[in-house]
Amino acid sequence: MNQLSTEIHMPKKRRKLSKELEKEIATAKRNVELITAMINDIEEEDIQQEYRTAFESTRISYFMLTSLYDSVGVAEASEGELVKYKQLLEKFESEYEI
Repeated sequence: MNQLSTEIHMPKKRRKLSKELEKEIATAKRNVELITAMINDIEEEDIQQEYRTAFESTRISYFMLTSLYDSVGVAEASEGELVKYKQLLEKFESEYEI
């Protein structure tokens, strides 16, 4: 008997989507793009590099958020990453004038 015929094929689980989380991600994308552009406009290289380094963890968190949402949708991990992103953005904005 063929091994394939004895396997049980489970349907692929659909990821749960959320319009609200998608709006949050779109806002995060705009914020990351805007702040990155503002950092790139800083003329002094050493200051620009300081800001870029300080903002990197926020950028990484945004990219992780989009990746999680694209792969698993609304889940504890993606919701947790949104909270982390917002905290990092708030910290950056409170410590750096831009």
